[in-house]
Amino acid sequence: MVSFAISGNYTDLYEISMGEVYFLEGRDAISACFDYFFRKIPAEGGYVVFAGLDDLLDVLTDLRFTAEDIRFLKELKFDDRYLAFLESFRFHGTVYSAKEGEVVFPGCPILRVEGTLLETQLVETLLLNLLNFESLIATKASRIRYVAGDRVLSEFGLRRAHGPGGVLAARAAFIGGFNSTSDVYAAQRYDITAAGTMAHSFVESYDSELEAFRAFARVQPDSCIFLLDTYDTLKSGIPNAIAVAKEMEVRGQRAAGVRLDSGDLAYLARQARRMLDDAGLSYMKIVVSNQLDEHVIKSLLGQGAPIDVFGVGTHLVTGQPDAALDGVYKLSMSGGEPRLKLSDSLQKVTLPGIKQVLRTIDDKGLFPGADVVTLTGEAKPDMMYHPFEADRSLFIGHFRQEPLLHKVMENGKRLMPASLLKDIAAYCAGRLALLPAEYRRFENPHTYKVGLSKGLLELREKLRKQHKASTDESPVIDRHSA
Repeated sequence: MVSFAISGNYTDLYEISMGEVYFLEGRDAISACFDYFFRKIPAEGGYVVFAGLDDLLDVLTDLRFTAEDIRFLKELKFDDRYLAFLESFRFHGTVYSAKEGEVVFPGCPILRVEGTLLETQLVETLLLNLLNFESLIATKASRIRYVAGDRVLSEFGLRRAHGPGGVLAARAAFIGGFNSTSDVYAAQRYDITAAGTMAHSFVESYDSELEAFRAFARVQPDSCIFLLDTYDTLKSGIPNAIAVAKEMEVRGQRAAGVRLDSGDLAYLARQARRMLDDAGLSYMKIVVSNQLDEHVIKSLLGQGAPIDVFGVGTHLVTGQPDAALDGVYKLSMSGGEPRLKLSDSLQKVTLPGIKQVLRTIDDKGLFPGADVVTLTGEAKPDMMYHPFEADRSLFIGHFRQEPLLHKVMENGKRLMPASLLKDIAAYCAGRLALLPAEYRRFENPHTYKVGLSKGLLELREKLRKQHKASTDESPVIDRHSA
């Protein structure tokens, strides 16, 4: 469940403004369908990890306009009849979605919302807010997991996160492959392992580094990790850590490790490992932090740095370098009629109608790199067609085809309880394992193909021609007489 209260006013003003028009014009109850999808993979990667679904379903289940919300909207001069409607508003729509943790690709509907025009419109902003952010962070975490191999990854980003989004970032990072978080609130809420060490201020607050280490070891013997770089990592930090660790052994205890937070991390990790091993403390782990991301971790491991745990903060929870996933929410059906948005660029023309996404699976059970978007009720296709280049197609009849969108909410009620976060993370890891390495690799990944069924392609072209014809027939304004 999300970490802060979300009310009906957790939205953009234009959502509520459009809703007022629908309501006063008597259009609020006509049927509608919206698709959620994205157009570009962040960080020049090969895939996106879909995250945030359980949080979204929780919000939709309880979404309402509070008395305080209504008072504020009254100040904005909304019609009293509309406000009376909003006061009793509840979401009664139906949601179809890919499973949380699924590996998804540009242009494919990941989730669709069906219901009345008013209710499907009102939930747009909060849906985008939750799904775009968590999917971005889960994808970033997955890339970090890819380069880190089986080393421990801990999310350290709450202090640099964008407000309460830090809690959602911890959740998304776990889905993407992280092992723990420093965020106690997120650890409690989502049943994630809590992890932490000590701050430089702790060491500075004592008269000596040795005294600080001894105090921490006395009180925290089961999770004792010494921060080495407050004064001098090699001349002070590591010798004092070794001394206290040997004292702990006399008491039948074991220090957990040491942390490096500045300097040449690869060099210092090698020196620390050598000194610990020479002291008979090979069981102590080396933790590193300080502005880490997938590129820095890849470099450190490429240099042979003997690092056991990476603490990743700012670059993870802020989704750098992209900072946002460009997910959009577009109308595809209204009043029983398929709808589309036109553009001068075919890439920006939306896909009309109510759709399903079929993932192809080869005889080895792997994803061969092709998803096809079809109309619901359409027979499983043997061919898929390039979305933007009419002369390109691909035969997929020899592959098994698996539907990705499943009904997860009906009449505003969840159809299944929230999944355990560890199960979502395991599902994500399993799906990534089915994606061939050329699509997962860190640099220059292969482009995963997304195509359209013949029926969907023909519907889109039919509507494009109809709208073009109606545009050509529109009256031309005489600017000189206006």
